[in-house]
Amino acid sequence: MTSPPAALPDRSARTVFDLRIETAAGCSIDRLCRHRDEGLLGAPHAALADAHRDLVRAERDVTFYRARLARLASGEFPVDRDLFTRIERTVDQLSDAIDARDAQQVRTAAALEPVEAAAPPRVPRQVPAQDVAALLAIAQGAKLHENLITHRLAVATGSRSCISYAQLQRLEARGFVDRDTSHPVHAGQPVTLTDAGRAALTAPRPAGPPGTTPPPSPTPARLRR
Repeated sequence: MTSPPAALPDRSARTVFDLRIETAAGCSIDRLCRHRDEGLLGAPHAALADAHRDLVRAERDVTFYRARLARLASGEFPVDRDLFTRIERTVDQLSDAIDARDAQQVRTAAALEPVEAAAPPRVPRQVPAQDVAALLAIAQGAKLHENLITHRLAVATGSRSCISYAQLQRLEARGFVDRDTSHPVHAGQPVTLTDAGRAALTAPRPAGPPGTTPPPSPTPARLRR
């Protein structure tokens, strides 16, 4: 049985936590890993670096078995009983890899929490209009999904709008939203507003030049208390 390659560099795979980790740690992922290797990190940051490396390996395994499955189904091999056996075995391996990746996401989230809690507070900045619109949509219910065909990540909301994964990462980095990583991403991870996100929606926004400030939006019912 072929195993996933073990010698690829950590930067070969990205994870759903990269932006949050870099924001909380105050440095790039590469630098965090270098400091870990040099023994320069305290216990929380070292645990976070280790958890991230394990998550990268888990993501790499998912990519490996997904690529193998695509090759088996590409028409390159004769269609016979042996091919069906290989496909079934690869599907099982991919499923196991996804389960391992999702479990490691939970462990990485747990390792990230104390580092984020200890990070220096960020100076509040004006929330862009597109982020305000995204927060309003998330307030009506939202989940992060992975497309089964393209494997792209995006947030589907109760208002039927779609929020890109990059925008979700930006909202997470600013502490406006929280994602329940105990759910597998292929099944949908619930995304909710944090107290900071609700405050960003209810805070007054200064008027700008014509056309730069969005029209006032009604506060969602769940935010009115």
